[in-house]
Amino acid sequence: MDLIATTGQGKVRGRFHNGIATFLGIPYAAPPFDAHRFRAPAPVEPWEGVRDVLEYGPTAPKRPYRPPLDRLIPDPSIAGDDCLNLNVWTPSVGEGRLPVMVWIHGGSLRNGSANLPLYDGGAFARDGVVLVSVNYRLGVEGFGVFPDAPVNRGLLDQIAALIWVRDNISAFGGDPANVTVCGESAGAISIAALMTSPGAAGLFHRAILQSGPPHTVSRREGAKTVRSMAKRLRIPATAEAFAAVDRDLLLDTQAAVVDRSDPIGGGPGFHIVVDDDVVPAAPPLPEADLLLGCNREEYRLWFVPGGTVDRISRLTLRLALLKIRVPQRVARLYRATRPHAKPGEILGEMATDLLLRGPLNRLADSRPARTFVYEFCWRSPVMELGACHALEIGFVFDNLRAAEDLTGPGAPQPLADAMHRAWVAFATTGQPGWSGWNADRPVMVFDHPAAGPVLAPRHEELGVWL
Repeated sequence: MDLIATTGQGKVRGRFHNGIATFLGIPYAAPPFDAHRFRAPAPVEPWEGVRDVLEYGPTAPKRPYRPPLDRLIPDPSIAGDDCLNLNVWTPSVGEGRLPVMVWIHGGSLRNGSANLPLYDGGAFARDGVVLVSVNYRLGVEGFGVFPDAPVNRGLLDQIAALIWVRDNISAFGGDPANVTVCGESAGAISIAALMTSPGAAGLFHRAILQSGPPHTVSRREGAKTVRSMAKRLRIPATAEAFAAVDRDLLLDTQAAVVDRSDPIGGGPGFHIVVDDDVVPAAPPLPEADLLLGCNREEYRLWFVPGGTVDRISRLTLRLALLKIRVPQRVARLYRATRPHAKPGEILGEMATDLLLRGPLNRLADSRPARTFVYEFCWRSPVMELGACHALEIGFVFDNLRAAEDLTGPGAPQPLADAMHRAWVAFATTGQPGWSGWNADRPVMVFDHPAAGPVLAPRHEELGVWL
């Protein structure tokens, strides 16, 4: 059955099935091309009549993940200029006061979209939450740093989507005064920046950061990728010059520059940069409820499928630790607690703690009031991925069937029930179901067959980074 909702730009027709209304591909900003290319998001032109929003809208220009990640994380692309769009799942259309969750996808700021089947918000709507997922500009279009264009354009897109939520979500049964932003990886890093952005002030009230800590770079550092692309293209490193390049050639050049980098190993990429207007250098964090966490073996998504974990020798490990200035006592501690681990596994464990678990714990320490911390530990049997990066998403969305590329068949439904229930409770009340952060450092450990709180897990290891 079709269902109609009224937004500030016009009426939209969605689909109602089994008690859930779905609206897909609603534009929240004008297409970011032609006169709007490399510019801040512009308002949507209102439309006459009723606009069908029955299918996913266009995705931001991107390339698939490189092999073998492309087999583990499907990344569908839909052509079209109108890529600044969002999706809504709700149990109730019309004036309402349901909690709202806004999902910001990951993908290193150059991959991903809100259109993945994994991000279907039906289970949240089933349980009384309005779920909104957002497409935003990626790669050089959204995060390339130019002297003649605003920076953090992808982040500005996210702010525009949150403004749309504030102004329109009540027509979809949601409460604009009870909005939780949630995201994984680059989505979580984006949320950490949104928490400090004057432009996002008042647009959300709680935040969930999954496997992504606060991270920004200077404008000079952020411009390096654009300069590398410009050198390959033999053009000036300006938005005007890049706008004249064929889109496919631009994506091919971007891939050639950044595709061998990853969040653990590093390399050229795209980042949120500090600037005067959107992301101040040292702003106070807002008073918002926080749910923070990461997966026990984040590194395995990048180190295991391509064989990196086996190519790292003891010498390679030693040189890597020297390069990043890790003290010998730290290396000895990790070796002592993992006597049978490969050198690549030891390096990956340290990288996970240094880049993810440590920063998230520091964030919790900086604002313990109304902050909750979790760790996801269930291990996937697929390709020896273990408790790798992104594995928790299917459990959070209670959507294990769509997550089988990562989880394999037969992933534990009770664990999905527990995680999904915690996220719903947090979005509804600010209380996910375990103690808030305090001097005892309580961490909810999600594992199979049960989930339960642990005080300061692996505190000795974590302590060397804090």
